Amino acid sequence: MEEHKPKILLAEDDSNLGMVLKNYLELNDYDVELCRDGILALAAYRREKFDLCLLDVMMPNMDGFTLAEEIRDVDPEVPLFFISAKSMKDDIIQGYKLGADDYITKPFDSELLLLKIKAILKRNQELNNKEEEQVEFTLGKFHFNSRLRTLAIGTKTYTLSPKENELLRMLCEHKNDLLTREIALKKIWGSDTYFNGRSMDVYIAKLRKYLREDPSIAIVNIHGNGFRLVDNQG
Repeated sequence: MEEHKPKILLAEDDSNLGMVLKNYLELNDYDVELCRDGILALAAYRREKFDLCLLDVMMPNMDGFTLAEEIRDVDPEVPLFFISAKSMKDDIIQGYKLGADDYITKPFDSELLLLKIKAILKRNQELNNKEEEQVEFTLGKFHFNSRLRTLAIGTKTYTLSPKENELLRMLCEHKNDLLTREIALKKIWGSDTYFNGRSMDVYIAKLRKYLREDPSIAIVNIHGNGFRLVDNQG
């Protein structure tokens, strides 16, 4: 049986860089579809399944940030890497707010990019292979099902994004105890870089917004260390 090659969507309008990167990744056993603008890339994504997306930020017809939002509407789980000559802090933060797994500035080391791709795909495979973990949790008046990615209170049910879901699951597993930033970042984001930390803070804020409907539940900052999910009813 032929081994499945991970399929990568590469959206890059620089034809030279696009072909070099496509050829390099294909030599390393990835199946790569190269699209030279955002509209073509979105059409490709809607047409077939990809394991990871590499998106240039500055492209004609549709920029990488807009493309990422459209892709997230189709599949909130697929790993996204931004590749950009734009190294301004605000651009990088915007990328992570859109749910990027990494933001890589040009010029970059192709070997390092390859290692990051392998790490993210391995992490996702490990998450998909989990079989014996607890999947249902009670948090005050909330019921959380990490398999279905649902957080319910009364008649209201929220569907969580993959990162929201994994972060809340880890907080539940450490309920009323410390979840360190380092452990959460390495488990969910793959590394504990500054920008991954900023991305995690965005997701913590989203979880707090959901949980504020029950005052007995709170996510508390433990300064310099991490977070503690406090359940005053449990």
